This record gives sequence, C-alpha cells and structure tokens, in this order.
Amino acid sequence: MHKTFYQYLMTKRNPGSTDPEAEFANNAFYDQSFPKQEDEFDALSKYLEENASYLPTMEIFDSVWKEYQESF
Repeated sequence: MHKTFYQYLMTKRNPGSTDPEAEFANNAFYDQSFPKQEDEFDALSKYLEENASYLPTMEIFDSVWKEYQESF
C-alpha cells in the first residue's frame, strides 16, 4: 500500500528550513482542513488553489506531486 500525498508531504517537513517544499509541508501540517486521505491530483490542486494561502505558487505543489508520483 502506498502513502497518501499528505503522508509523503510530511516527509518533507523541516521546521528550520526555508526551502519552499519544506515550508509547504510545515504549513500543510498545521492546516486542519488539509485533505489528508486524498491522493487525486485534481482534488488536491483544487483544495490548495481555493484554501492554501500559505502556498505562494502552485509550482511548489506540482514539484512535490511529481516526486510523489515517482516514489511509487
């Protein structure tokens, strides 16, 4: 069984880092509404576009999503 996107994203957490992917993961960790069980690109993308003011650009999500897909 593979990890959900959220589980994969949490491997990027690093509270002391200014790396955009680490900041995305750190902020998603504190986002109580983040769809933790979702693993569909469109649903995650829609959620982030509409609710994640902490994500300065969707390119960060796209990059992590690509890495997530390659991790299978």
